Amino acid sequence: MKITDVKTFVVGNPPPHFGGRYWIFLKLTTDGGIVGYGEVYSVPFHPHVVAKMIEDVCERKVIGSDPFKIERLWRNIYSSGFTQRPDTSILGILSGIEMACWDIVGKALNKPVYELLGGQVHEKLRSYTYIYPEERDQPACTMIRSWRPNARPSMCSRGSLQSSLIPSAHIPPLIHASFHWKRWNSASNL
Repeated sequence: MKITDVKTFVVGNPPPHFGGRYWIFLKLTTDGGIVGYGEVYSVPFHPHVVAKMIEDVCERKVIGSDPFKIERLWRNIYSSGFTQRPDTSILGILSGIEMACWDIVGKALNKPVYELLGGQVHEKLRSYTYIYPEERDQPACTMIRSWRPNARPSMCSRGSLQSSLIPSAHIPPLIHASFHWKRWNSASNL
């Protein structure tokens, strides 16, 4: 099996851009018709420049490669620069290529990727979510914005969230580090 094609997709994210202004995905196609998708994490260039970078890397290093040989492909791309150490933009592209290859391998073997990476560890796993502030949490948000006017608050009043959700919901007392909370005012914000 060989990789025969790459396509990139730049997906815009409307304001207020929660999660970023855009996302970049790539699609690798094999000669057997199996398709794998990967997400390229944010790099400091315009998204259409990143799309061209993806196409360039794939034309030079990925097209014609075996998607099952992920480690070889990874090392080949990683050490392709003059210094044998890539910049962060190549690492972002490499992450998307690796995800797409794992997707292809999982589909080819009819197995979930977690099985290929060592198998299931937990029967159940508690998940958490990012909950944006609403009207009732405005006092906390106002306080945050007084310290950092351009901050996007990632902290809501734990009490109001707990009462608005099902009683068994687990909401940990998370405080985002970028707000630089001081010990003397942290308790008042929870």
